[in-house]
Amino acid sequence: MTYLVADNLPQGLAGERFRALLERPEILQLPGAYNGLSALQAKAKGFEGLYLSGAAMSASMGLPDLGVITIDDVCFHIRQIARASGLPILVDGDTGFGEALNVMHMVRCFEEAGAAAVQIEDQLLPKKCGHLNDKKLASADDMAAKVAAARKARKHLQIIARTDALEREGLDGAIARAKLYVEAGADAIFPEALRDAADFARFSAEVKVPLLANMTEFGRTPFMTASEFQQLGYKMVIWPVSALRIAARAHDDLYATLRDEGGAQSIVGRMQTRAELYETIHYHDYEALDSTIIQSVVPTGV
Repeated sequence: MTYLVADNLPQGLAGERFRALLERPEILQLPGAYNGLSALQAKAKGFEGLYLSGAAMSASMGLPDLGVITIDDVCFHIRQIARASGLPILVDGDTGFGEALNVMHMVRCFEEAGAAAVQIEDQLLPKKCGHLNDKKLASADDMAAKVAAARKARKHLQIIARTDALEREGLDGAIARAKLYVEAGADAIFPEALRDAADFARFSAEVKVPLLANMTEFGRTPFMTASEFQQLGYKMVIWPVSALRIAARAHDDLYATLRDEGGAQSIVGRMQTRAELYETIHYHDYEALDSTIIQSVVPTGV
């Protein structure tokens, strides 16, 4: 049942629930969810936490992932995913939406919206996907100041510092930055766009806090499984945009079929049925909350 039923609400602060998941021996698997429906679908498959990607949010709004969305945009997504699923969410905070004071404001807004953890990266605006070229880096000290500000502002939100330094400063530079961010107060580190298992292993050998691996498609990191990342010493793995990419391809196929065939009859077998959708969103449970609503009968015909 969903967030409307009081006896089924999550117990404890979101950040504390996220930290408890990290303390377990197995790697925490965080699939990307970009709206309430995808969050419910991930939860139904047994996932215990979610990742909210800036790239997925931007794309769902028809915008590029260049740091153009706002704190309010992100909070809208956090609220619907947190309320729908009740799961702890790691949220992409991009560059923190400004300098130290802006980061503190972001942390407070994200906590109020229901986030469990936030990721902050050491790029300058306009930021880019970490797997693209020509990323501009903030100074290590400026990023450390943002991390310290986030730590000071948080009540329970877990602070994950991401470094995009591999391209410009090499693995040694990225590791040095990570250690500085840990000293500043980061609870975990996200080394972005590592190139192979050797890079991942070296990072985990030198940085002694929980580490996050990004298994994005069409990027610089080769495909690896959650268990392989765990063997390399990682405590979290994300698939940030996978759900949106699958959905976007399905949208494209649908619209092409409507254009070319004048209807969707030929692909109706690929659709989630009305009954399946209602089960996912707990439609009849909502009806049961109000005795004035007669339970709907789902049509059986196509």
